[in-house]
Amino acid sequence: MLYHLLYPLADEFQAFNLFRYLTFRSGGAVVTSLFISFVAGPRIIAWLKSKQPGGQPIRADGPEGHLVRKKGTPTMGGFLILAAAIGSTLLWTDLTNGYVWVVLFVTLGFGAVGFFDDYKKLTKRSHSGLSGRKRLVAEFAIGIVATAFIVWIAREPLETAFAVPFFKNVLFELGPFFLLVGAFVIVGASNAVNLTDGLDGLAIVPSMIAAACFGLIAYLAGNLVFANYLQIHHVPGAGELTVFCAAMVGASLGFLWFNAPPAMVFMGDTGSLSIGGALGAIAVVVKHEIVLAIIGGLFVLETVSVIVQVASFKLTGKRVFRMAPLHHHFEKKGWQEPTIVIRFWIIASILAIAGLSTLKLR
Repeated sequence: MLYHLLYPLADEFQAFNLFRYLTFRSGGAVVTSLFISFVAGPRIIAWLKSKQPGGQPIRADGPEGHLVRKKGTPTMGGFLILAAAIGSTLLWTDLTNGYVWVVLFVTLGFGAVGFFDDYKKLTKRSHSGLSGRKRLVAEFAIGIVATAFIVWIAREPLETAFAVPFFKNVLFELGPFFLLVGAFVIVGASNAVNLTDGLDGLAIVPSMIAAACFGLIAYLAGNLVFANYLQIHHVPGAGELTVFCAAMVGASLGFLWFNAPPAMVFMGDTGSLSIGGALGAIAVVVKHEIVLAIIGGLFVLETVSVIVQVASFKLTGKRVFRMAPLHHHFEKKGWQEPTIVIRFWIIASILAIAGLSTLKLR
């Protein structure tokens, strides 16, 4: 909005020329989303508490300490993340950019699915919300529509092509099948973040790290000079997603203020599904789907731990982990919650560095 209002005045007021630069608008997006979080956070949390007298339902079969430490804590804190990130994005980004609207569509769409999931949990006073089948159908519908729009916006030869890191100019043309691949990436990323969200602050920091990394990747992929230098695929228009990623970083920092142990609010599926979906959509736009699995490797580990646990129990009747997802396994081993959270943050940082290093490995 500010871009369209103030940048046209640059001929008369030279200072407004700053609005042409992605770096300036990204910085403004971080500050704005932080400001929204700090101002709106206490009000949103107070409102959630008034509507959720019992707080988020706690799993009876989960770690014993959760029934004591986390009882009464409200959920749906994802409202705060969405308000800060989307409000800041609309203020600072170029609203004529199609990729921005696709990512916003995914963010809001998955946020709506997460809201209904959280709402059912609260009304039923159970940790079980929407059925897995209904949730996946809704998520894949959103993912396929978003991927179709990405294909429509993209230019040749990237529309329905799948890129592979480590190799120059390697593209696998998937044709219509790319719609399913793109949707799978978006849905997979969304649910991976959702599975990771189980301890205070555990999911939001790796999400913030991933958003920062993909903000950089979007900036580089959208810039012809940098893309040619790094020999990555140039995606015209993708640079504008840097502003969205910056807004997400600011919103995540603001949410962490209230979600740091002991948490005043949980993000719930409203937040985790929308964050993961947004990251997946950005990865599809910039043709770095595989890199998302590296940068978001912590989310992948958590997801794999659940898959392995379920498969092992169904096939052999035995469990590989004391409890899945992986962070609960370490809780059962006696690790303190802050120890698990901080060590997982360290792992997420290492994986992010490894993922970014692929930009130069061509």
